[in-house]
Amino acid sequence: MNVLLQRILGRLVRVGNLTVTGPRGESHRFGDGSGQPVHMLIKTRRAERAITFDATLAVPEGYMDGDVEIANGDVFGLLRIAFQNMPDGMIDAAWTRAIEGLRIAFRRLQQVNTAARARRNVERHYDLSGDLYRLFLDDDMQYSCAYFTEPDMTLEEAQMAKKAHIAAKLRLRPGQSVLDIGSGWGGLGLYLARTFEVQVLGVTLSSEQLAVATERAQAEGLESRVHFEIKDYRDLVERFDRIVSVGMFEHVGVNHYRTFFDAVAKRLKPDGVMVLHSIGRSWPPTATSAFTRKYIFPGGYIPALSEVLPAIEKSGLVVTDIEILRLHYAETLKHWRERFQANRDKAKAIYDERFCRMWEFYLAGAEASFRWQDLMVFQIQLAHRNDALPITRDYIGKCEKALAMHEMAHTAPSGKSSRKRKVADKD
Repeated sequence: MNVLLQRILGRLVRVGNLTVTGPRGESHRFGDGSGQPVHMLIKTRRAERAITFDATLAVPEGYMDGDVEIANGDVFGLLRIAFQNMPDGMIDAAWTRAIEGLRIAFRRLQQVNTAARARRNVERHYDLSGDLYRLFLDDDMQYSCAYFTEPDMTLEEAQMAKKAHIAAKLRLRPGQSVLDIGSGWGGLGLYLARTFEVQVLGVTLSSEQLAVATERAQAEGLESRVHFEIKDYRDLVERFDRIVSVGMFEHVGVNHYRTFFDAVAKRLKPDGVMVLHSIGRSWPPTATSAFTRKYIFPGGYIPALSEVLPAIEKSGLVVTDIEILRLHYAETLKHWRERFQANRDKAKAIYDERFCRMWEFYLAGAEASFRWQDLMVFQIQLAHRNDALPITRDYIGKCEKALAMHEMAHTAPSGKSSRKRKVADKD
């Protein structure tokens, strides 16, 4: 291992148990020996040089290409050591900070998401095979943060709780019109239509998701109440009683926040309510990680609230509630990561080994970022009027309790909840 990389790792890794073997076969240990041991092999000099100068991109690329292997432990364990030793998420090397500074300086150029570019970006991720996502998502194919109201919840239960939590904040009434911006595979729209008897329009830029969502609506006999279509939010002309957007705002782009909230203000009726559910960051604004931008979410960006709220203020909308979900997404990603690993051979059959390595790093890196870095999820409730909603938050909990009772009555035999039924099956 070159002397420069040894010095960087020696200064960086103060806590943990990391062994690194370089391309010449020599091994070095870093950290205080605490925690689970991780042994990383750097197999080529090319990968070693790249990691020395830009580890945040070179390590995942090296792992994808087979130039980096984890001989003991796993990718998640490696990232645990890295993130727990980087309070600000950056390696303490002048050139690394310079590279990251350039990424931050040019981040607005990377966030130019015109309608055409937004469609291309969506195709890169969301038009992957639906069979891939079925390997690790819940039964309803919710590809966003679940809501763990109890520590022993299954992923399915936590995703149901997420939908109920959002629905409660929308304060829905039968017959209302609902716009779902970024409707995914249709799970939320179908749930709202089925449970509240509302009319839902779901818009997406993914043809793969559209096909699945439309098929699901037809299978449930809900096509008269739920309609999905390919459309950019900027092209909508109707007005709605309620608007919801879950996991889509991360793809809007920092340059387009004002456009997004201006569009919401125009599409939301005077007495309407919107709920925006998005990944955010609790630290100041920065750039999207190079690996994520290049391989996972091109055009994606995780905002700080300091970037979002000014755009809301200028749109004329009123912020009626903000909730921060901290470790909920870490737990969601843990379920996804474990399910993906359990079905890795099936994923490899759909794509290939390099794709599986990329996806492993994506899921592990995302979970680690929510556990030990600055990522969180925010839910912002918006309205035009101060009196559009009750003046206390009690209605949210009351609605969630009613929805839980409704779910128990309609999905479990003899009134048993899914968790009680699971326990009964074991007895």
